[in-house]
Amino acid sequence: MSIRTQLKANTVALISLVVALASFSYSTWRNERSEHNRTIRQASFQLLTALGEMQQVVYHAHYDRDTTRGNPRTGWVYVAAINDFSATMPEPVPMRAHELLDAWRDHWEKLGTDEADADAISEAVERCRAAVVERLKTLN
Repeated sequence: MSIRTQLKANTVALISLVVALASFSYSTWRNERSEHNRTIRQASFQLLTALGEMQQVVYHAHYDRDTTRGNPRTGWVYVAAINDFSATMPEPVPMRAHELLDAWRDHWEKLGTDEADADAISEAVERCRAAVVERLKTLN
């Protein structure tokens, strides 16, 4: 039996095999993409929550001069968490989180006394938040 005859006799089986492999490949790719999107989405929500809480610390420390709710140690905890969550995100989110860390490190001591310091931290929070929201918008 020649190869041509065998191909003719098994055309349906060969087509079925190609379709099955293509379907399996697409399904695997789609599952991995969905898992990636779930990871990004979950990290984004955690980041947005931490950024909101970080902004509250700044407001309490600067505008209310509340040393309990505006405690700098609490701010450090949020900045660290934001940096940790940002590691799971694509650029520019990790870069913006690092900028927030730098802004907090450079300005936290003058919260409550210097408007420019509160503005520098708030602007870094807002840039990080905007980067996270933009990344969420690109998910498929």
